[in-house]
Amino acid sequence: MTRYFLGITGASGHPYAESLLKALVACGHDVDIAITEAAAKVMRHELGIDPGDHGEKLAAHLPTWLGEGPAKRVRVFTSGAVEAPPSSGTSLTGGVILCPCSMGTMARVSVGFSSNLVERAADVALKEGKKLLIVPRETPLSIVHLENMLRLARLGAIVLPAMPGFYHRPKTREDLVHHVVGKILDRLGVENSVGARWKGLAEPPGDEGIGRPAPEVPE
Repeated sequence: MTRYFLGITGASGHPYAESLLKALVACGHDVDIAITEAAAKVMRHELGIDPGDHGEKLAAHLPTWLGEGPAKRVRVFTSGAVEAPPSSGTSLTGGVILCPCSMGTMARVSVGFSSNLVERAADVALKEGKKLLIVPRETPLSIVHLENMLRLARLGAIVLPAMPGFYHRPKTREDLVHHVVGKILDRLGVENSVGARWKGLAEPPGDEGIGRPAPEVPE
């Protein structure tokens, strides 16, 4: 069992965060979550829930997402809770994922400017040599954005843009989301069967491996 930190920012792409949370818990891991103030606004729009202005109401929605039992494996912190365990390198977090990651958050993390718990957790991951996985969601990308991604990659972060592929012949929005989430889990070293895996062109076209749902969360 490993505890991961999931930071959610104001970038579009909150279904990725929802699916990732479900998958991590279903795979037997604990998760700490914090959302930025901008993320709270996007979450209302994209997921249709009200997490509170600083994430203070998010915990109340977890039983609906995950079930009563699995929800207990998730700790939710407000964006300003810089005193929370993930703020320290002694918290032994297995990895920090910013998903989706806005360009503003990415810029601040790239220069070590922590203004909230999400950015502080990322900063801790860098200084402690732990896994930091950034899932940026923006297009087109300016030179500033690209330079910030390059800086983070050179610092040791994994930059995994939310760019779903189409070679697995997706049929639904969930197929596209699971493709990215599966790649995130792979880079974290979490064994999973969330996304369809490429089997080569030798096989005739078919539906095998397409539309595979995220693992069920145990009750």
